[in-house]
Amino acid sequence: MNIFFDVDNTLIARDGSLRPFVPQVFERLIGEGHRIYVWSGVGLRWEVVEQHRLRPYVSDVFVKPMYDHHNSLRLLGVSVKPDFCVDDHPEVIGAFGGVTVWPYEDPDPLDREMERVYQTVQGLVKARLNGG
Repeated sequence: MNIFFDVDNTLIARDGSLRPFVPQVFERLIGEGHRIYVWSGVGLRWEVVEQHRLRPYVSDVFVKPMYDHHNSLRLLGVSVKPDFCVDDHPEVIGAFGGVTVWPYEDPDPLDREMERVYQTVQGLVKARLNGG
C-alpha cells in the first residue's frame, strides 16, 4: 500500500519533536512491502524527514491537498495514489481513507498513536487477504 503521513501534529509536535515510535512503525511497514510518503499542507517537508533520519523509509514527499482533495492531486504533482492516509484532520481521511490520529501537539513519551496506526494497517491487510 501507498501510505501517506501528514507532518504537523501527526508526525511531529509544535516544537518539532518526533512522535514516539515513528521510525519503528515506518521500518515495520517498509519491511512488509508498504511504501511511505510524507505530505503537508504547508509545502514539501524534506527537512523534517532529514532531521529525524526518516529518509531510509520515505519514498517521496509531496504537498497535501487541503480541499478538492482528489482533483488537487495532479495539480500539486502528487504522482502516487494514496491507498491509506494518516492525519490529524478527519477530512483528509474522509477523502482518501485511513486513520485519524489524536493531534500530537506537545511531546508525550506515553503517546501510542503510531502503534495504533500500525495495528490498523495490519487489520486492513488481513481483511483484504481474507476477501474483505
